[in-house]
Parts: sequence; structure tokens; C-alpha cells
Amino acid sequence: MGKHTALLEQHKCLGAQLVDFSGWEMPLHYGSQLKEHQQVREHAGLFDVSHMRAVDLKGPGVFDFLQKLLCNDIAKLKEDGKALYGVMLNEQGGIIDDLITYRVSENHYRIVINCGTTDKDLAWFEAHKSPYDVSLTPREDLAILAVQGPKAREIARSTLALPESVASMKPFHCMAHDSLFIARTGYTGEDGFELMVPNDEAPAIWKKLIDAGVAPIGLGARDTLRLEAGLNLYGQDMDESNHPYESNLAWTVAMNNPDRDFIGRDALLAIKEQGTSKRLVGLVL
Repeated sequence: MGKHTALLEQHKCLGAQLVDFSGWEMPLHYGSQLKEHQQVREHAGLFDVSHMRAVDLKGPGVFDFLQKLLCNDIAKLKEDGKALYGVMLNEQGGIIDDLITYRVSENHYRIVINCGTTDKDLAWFEAHKSPYDVSLTPREDLAILAVQGPKAREIARSTLALPESVASMKPFHCMAHDSLFIARTGYTGEDGFELMVPNDEAPAIWKKLIDAGVAPIGLGARDTLRLEAGLNLYGQDMDESNHPYESNLAWTVAMNNPDRDFIGRDALLAIKEQGTSKRLVGLVL
């Protein structure tokens, strides 16, 4: 028996086909992957993505730590409640992981990392944090739900009685409300929210959204949705043997500040000068 999220019993009750995903027992689909794909495109779908790991980074040195760790420039998050997509590189410019960083406050950031790279990422954080005054807390107490689709925000706001300010929240912004951490981010190409909530509250929130007509969606449709939207999947479209310039991720490379010596910078400068023989492209079938 592998690891499981706080919603395992809910998945079983809904007839999910459960599969092993990086050691986690997760729903592949609930009957028809094709119907689930269309549900997200046309209405709203609900994903359990609690196998991914939120990590809280706190302390007076957290900004400098993230400036060293990330390829994108965390200084773009000029105010609390903003989020940034980017990649974390090794010294050769290879991609250790892609992740989203949320600025909670000046000395508090939250990063969400991929399931299959969790142990590797946490070890990388620990290996590089000693020069900085920063603490790391993997939030194993949190579940992560994604509500995605053209009707997702409207249904989630009314069903969960979210504050009016959520209605005007811009993409790649976030806010805390009671025990919920709400982010206008996702991995489907559709609008919606990602909700981080204590494990013991997740089943009730899941049920409220299902009862409101949001359909449960498995990891199978999540993959076809992100593929259709042209979003990269770590381990499939890039890994440590690939750099951002050949992985269609050049837009996440922030070289504008010559004083910001992030890990992998020198390797990327050399790669950019030499050019690359490979390029990730999308095909319309």
C-alpha cells in the first residue's frame, strides 16, 4: 500500500480507478478520461493534487536564498499575494524541478514542488540554505485541491463562501482566508483556483464542491489538459539532462540583474553563447 491523500475514501466512493503515482495511491479517472477532459474545458472539474508538496520558507534571509536558488527573479514579486512560475537548476543548467513560488509576506514564501521530486528538492534546499537565515517547513498537514474550468471560480466562490475580493483576484495572485490558502493558478489551461487546506478539512470542502456540480477529475485528464495547453511536465518534457533554452522555458530565465548569481547562471550564459541543437516544440494533431 502506497501513500495516500486525505481524500482516498472520497475517491473510492466515487468509483475512481486508483493507480500508483510516484508511490502515491491516486485516481487515474472516475470512468471516462475523455468526459473528464471535456468537463474541465466546458464547465468545472475538481482535482486532488495533494501528492504535491507545499513548503514554507521563512526568515530574514529567505529573499536572498530564493534569489540564489531560482532561475526566475523572485524580485518580480513586489508585493504580498503574488506568485511566480520558474525552474530550479543545478550547476550545469539542468532542470532539477519546475515550481510555483508564492509571496505570503516579506519574510515568508511558499513553494509548491512536484511529487516525484519532493525528496530531491528538499535535499537541495537543505544543501544550500546554510549561508542564509531561513527555515524550511514541508507542509505535510495540507491538502491541495484544484478547481478548474470556465465556471470554476464562480462555483468555488459561492459554494465555499469566499470573500468578495476573491472575485477580482488576478492570475498568479493568492490570498489567505480563514484556514484556506487560495491561489489563482492551475495546470489545465483553464481558469480556476488551487486551494491549500488542512487535511482534516479537505473531505468536507471536496464534498461541497462535488455537491455543487463540480465533477471529480483524475490524473489522466490532468495530463491531457496540460498537454493540450502546451504546459511542460517534469520528467517528460524536461529533467536534469535538459536546460530551459531547449525546454521552451527561456521565458523563465531572468538574466537582467548581473549581480544575481543564481545556481546555473554561468552554465546558461555559456549555453546561450554556443547555441543549442535541440528544441521542444508542440504539434497540433
